[in-house]
Amino acid sequence: MSESSAEAVADAVASAAAASAAGAAAGNWRRATGIAGTAIGVLAAGAAAGVAIERMTVGRGMRRKARLALDSTGPYGTLRGTPGKAYADDGTELYYEVDDVEPDTGPNVSPRRRRLFGRKAPAPVTVVFSHGYCLNQDSWHFQRAALRGVVRTVHWDQRSHGRSGRGVAQTGDGVPLTIEQLGRDLKAVLDAAVPEGPIVLVGHSMGGMTVMALAAQYPELIRDRVVATAFVGTSSGRLGEVNFGLPVAGVNAVRRILPGVLKALGQQAELVEKGRRATADLFAGIIKRYSFGGRDVDPAVARFAERMIESTPIDVVAEFYPAFTDHDKTEALACFRDFPVLVLAGVRDLVTPSEHSEAIADLLPEAELVLVPDAGHLVMLEHPEVVIDRLADLLARAGAVPAGATVSGYGSTSSTAQPR
Repeated sequence: MSESSAEAVADAVASAAAASAAGAAAGNWRRATGIAGTAIGVLAAGAAAGVAIERMTVGRGMRRKARLALDSTGPYGTLRGTPGKAYADDGTELYYEVDDVEPDTGPNVSPRRRRLFGRKAPAPVTVVFSHGYCLNQDSWHFQRAALRGVVRTVHWDQRSHGRSGRGVAQTGDGVPLTIEQLGRDLKAVLDAAVPEGPIVLVGHSMGGMTVMALAAQYPELIRDRVVATAFVGTSSGRLGEVNFGLPVAGVNAVRRILPGVLKALGQQAELVEKGRRATADLFAGIIKRYSFGGRDVDPAVARFAERMIESTPIDVVAEFYPAFTDHDKTEALACFRDFPVLVLAGVRDLVTPSEHSEAIADLLPEAELVLVPDAGHLVMLEHPEVVIDRLADLLARAGAVPAGATVSGYGSTSSTAQPR
């Protein structure tokens, strides 16, 4: 994106904020929310600002029909497990699902388990998946499908996301959302869904930060029960320095006005949602730019990501965003030094750049660092086979499955995805 384009976006966002602050007339506000909805679309994809308009040669009506077709036929996000509920320390209801291990029946063991881990029954380990900002537990669709029935897994929705309830402290008492709160939420889910036995923690983006916050507040839990951890496309801090692929002028302008814009939009959620829907085509281009690094992502997968992000209300987007600036869990990484760790990121991640994963790996010298070429922020959807393969190896290194386990051919979404 050019510097002038970035400045134009920043000016547009500023105009939207000004319109809100001045209490513009309904017509002006509707126009402003259309612009602001676009800006928030960027945030929903995990970035601070930017515009990537794609597929301009295809008519709007055709794109709308294509979205509807993909919505009706896409198989992603359809896996369901045994539901459960946990309750956070402020009373927020947290929804989770458990996929239990298939019983080992000797020579009749399932083909999937045999392909992944051989015939030997895995150790009684539970793998707990934490999703990222503006996503939900279904973002792990491919990894869940591959591990389903092989090891016990828990997938949960972070507060105010997916099927979990809105944050009680935020909606009732106006308490700012913090990453520390998310760490306590994860503790509540573990207490309810995994009260005993060894645990493997897997976190993407905000989910990885949640795992770090758990460690910062409950180091004894990490020491006594966690046997492996995977950090996927995440960061231990310094997120305020990320430029999201924008030139300096654009980044500085957006950072200057963003807090006011978020506050204004959060107070006008219903109108902003209408503007966001009206700019669906632009929104799709923005999500694709900030979610994926390659050009050949399966359209059904791209639409699946859109649906997850679209389902996150604007006021939740606004509520969570400030917490990332304050996030710094570098010291908590010391809790993960004594067992296998996987640190994986897409080289083209504009949201939590791969340099942040390299910084985590530098502090965990025994960790495996995997940088995936042609992959963006949603690497587990863009190149699922790479993530699955490395997770299987992590489980083997942790002693949860037989050594030498490999995974291949599970849910590739592009023709060029290759582990390097």
